[in-house]
Amino acid sequence: MRASLIQIRVDEGESVAERRQRAAGLVRAQEGADLVVLPELWTTGAFAYEAFATEAEPLQGPTHEAMAKAARDAEVWLHAGSVPERAPDGTLYNTALVFSPSGELAASYRKIHRFGFDRGEAVLMGAGSEPVTVRLPETTAGLATCYDLRFPELFRTLTDAGAETLVVSAGWPERRRAHWTLLARARAVENQAYVLACGTAGTHAGVAQAGYSVVVDPWGEVLAEAGADEEVLTAEFDPAKVAVTREQFPALKDRVLGLDPPRR
Repeated sequence: MRASLIQIRVDEGESVAERRQRAAGLVRAQEGADLVVLPELWTTGAFAYEAFATEAEPLQGPTHEAMAKAARDAEVWLHAGSVPERAPDGTLYNTALVFSPSGELAASYRKIHRFGFDRGEAVLMGAGSEPVTVRLPETTAGLATCYDLRFPELFRTLTDAGAETLVVSAGWPERRRAHWTLLARARAVENQAYVLACGTAGTHAGVAQAGYSVVVDPWGEVLAEAGADEEVLTAEFDPAKVAVTREQFPALKDRVLGLDPPRR
């Protein structure tokens, strides 16, 4: 499979509408890829808290419309990153959207672990409750968003649900960049799965972004890594390597905790 991670730059000098159209153009330019991935909250910026409510949109809002058309035009599977979703009851969610090559919404995922402790996303947005996987032509993808990366139990749940490729969209800050790479590799090794982690470049509300989007194989080897600036990171990977790795080193079969009933 060929994956293209669009590490888009998010700065205040560009309107949401302008960035939405620019992102759509970047997606169309990836024609020939199997999977394209955008980062978390790229319409507003992950730390632009004041924009969450003003730019929130329904699930089938303007970003859905633009990204569905871009996926259809490029004939790619598109993980369109996440947007601030306003649910019918008014609750805001950090919601990721996945489109098929026909432009159909194949899956949506409301971020479960909200960042901010007692401020920001943690108090402004509701928490999702359901892990989500989506079947792609050659692999099953498990969806996660940014802060989720710090919670291994979510990724094990996705693995138990059949995920072989773990797709993470993020707006990860530069000051914790070392954690970003470390955790991406850890999630790949412990689940013997590919990790495709796409972050943003630029600055969100004064918070410099890490960039360094990365593709990691089931052994924890980095197949491709971006720099700090806006770029499209493209990598070829073999989904069959997941089954081979799990067969050659069957660590997942030796699990004891977290099973129902536990193995003896």
